[in-house]
Amino acid sequence: MNKVILGLLAVFLSIGCNRQQSATSNSIVVIAPYRYANTWVFDDDKRGLVREAFVAGTPELIDKMRVKLESSMPGVGFNFTQPIALRVDELISGVKSAIGIKIFGDDLDVLKVKAEALARVLGKVRGAADINVEKVSGLAYLQIEIDRDKLARYGINVADVQEVVETAIGGKEATKIYEGQKVFGLAVRFPESARSDVSPIRQILIASPQGALIPLGQLAHVYVTEGPAQISREMAQRRIVVECNVTDRDIGGFVKESQSKIDAAVKLPPGYYLTWGGQFENQQRAMRRFSIVVPITIAAIFLLLFGSFNSVKQALLIILNIPFALIGGILALLIGGFNMSVSASVGFIALFGVAVLNGIVMVSYFNELRREGIPIESAVLKGAVLRLRPVLITASVAALGLVPMLFATGPGSEIQKPLAAVVIGGLISSTLLTLFMLPALYKVFERDNAEAKTVHLPEPPATTELQ
Repeated sequence: MNKVILGLLAVFLSIGCNRQQSATSNSIVVIAPYRYANTWVFDDDKRGLVREAFVAGTPELIDKMRVKLESSMPGVGFNFTQPIALRVDELISGVKSAIGIKIFGDDLDVLKVKAEALARVLGKVRGAADINVEKVSGLAYLQIEIDRDKLARYGINVADVQEVVETAIGGKEATKIYEGQKVFGLAVRFPESARSDVSPIRQILIASPQGALIPLGQLAHVYVTEGPAQISREMAQRRIVVECNVTDRDIGGFVKESQSKIDAAVKLPPGYYLTWGGQFENQQRAMRRFSIVVPITIAAIFLLLFGSFNSVKQALLIILNIPFALIGGILALLIGGFNMSVSASVGFIALFGVAVLNGIVMVSYFNELRREGIPIESAVLKGAVLRLRPVLITASVAALGLVPMLFATGPGSEIQKPLAAVVIGGLISSTLLTLFMLPALYKVFERDNAEAKTVHLPEPPATTELQ
C-alpha cells in the first residue's frame, strides 16, 4: 500500500500503522502528508525540479489515491479521512466515515443480509464512495458435539470428556513453580499446531472406567464451522453498521435520495429498524440550531433598527437588504459548485450584518437630506451619489479580506471556501441592489410624506443626545 501511495507525486511521505480490529480482519491506518498545489518538487524521473500543479487540494488527491488503491488491491475496503476528523466522528457517532447507517435487530444473519442489500442500494446513489459493511461473520469455530449414546456404551461421563478437551485446548494448571517467595502456576495444553488442526483433536484419548483409551473422534463429532466474528451492541440491542463517504455533492441531498431508495428496495422484518448517523447527524443538529438562531438574529437586527430610526417602515426597508444579500450568496454557491454546509450558513449570518450596515448608511443620509428641506426625489438622487463611495468601501473591505480564503488550497480549505464564497457573492449583489433598488424603494416607502412641505423625520437617538 505504501508503494502505491508514494507513487503519487503529491505524497512525499507514507506512515503505516497496524491495528488489530477484530479476530478476522486487520485495520491499517496510513497517514499520507501531501504537498500543496503549485509548489516546486524534485522528480526522479525527470531528474529536476517540477511544479506540482495537478493536486489542487485534498478531494483531488483522495480521488487519485482511491482509483490507484482499488485497482491494485481488489477486495480491500478503504476509508479516506483526516486524522482529527476520524477521531471526532468515532467519538460522536461511533463510525469512522461521513455517514453511518446502523441496523438494529436480534438475528445476526438477518442483520448481515439486510446490511449487504442496503450497501448494494447505496452503491447506486450518486456520490457514494468507500462503502463498507461491518464484519460480523467469518470466524472459524471448533465445534465438538458429544454423542451421549456412545458415552453411555463405554460408561464415560460427559464431564470427563469436557475436562480433557478443556485441558488440551484451553489449558489447565498442572503444578506450581516456586522461585524464592514467588509462585507461578504451570499450565499444560496442546501446542499451537495441534490446536489449529482438527485431526490431532480427534485423536485425544479419553480413558474409560474399564481402563480403555478411546479417541475423541469416536465419542463426538469434531468439525470446524463458521460463526460470528463479533457481536456489536448499542442501546441493549444487536446492530450492524454500513459506512459510507460522500463525494461531489452535499450530505443532506445524498441522505435524502438514499433514504427514498432504501425504503423502496430494502424491507426490514418486524422488530428491525435503522438509524442514520455520522457527519449527517451533526449537520442536521447544526441546521436545527440555525433554524432557531437565524430568525432570532433577524428579529434582533429589526429591533435595533427600529430603536435607531423610530420607524417601522424604514426598519423594514433596511431589512430588505438581507434578501438582496441572499441572492448573491446562493448564486456564489451554485457557480463555485459548493454545497450548503454549516460554514456556508455561518457565512450568511456574517453577511446579514454587513448588508444591513450598507442600508443604514443610505437611509440615514436620505433622512438627513430631507431634514434640510430637500425634496424626496432630489434627496434620493443626491444621497445615492454621495453615499456611493462609503457603501463601496464598506463592502469591498469585507469582501477583499476573504479573497485569500476563497482561493485557499491547503488543509481546511473545504470549510473556508463556502464561507468566503457566500460573503463575497452576497456583498456584490447586496451592494449593487442597495445602490439601485434601495433609493427607489425609499421613495415608495416615504410617498406619504413626499408632498409635505415640512418633513418631521425621527432623528437617531445618538444625534438627539449630541444636541
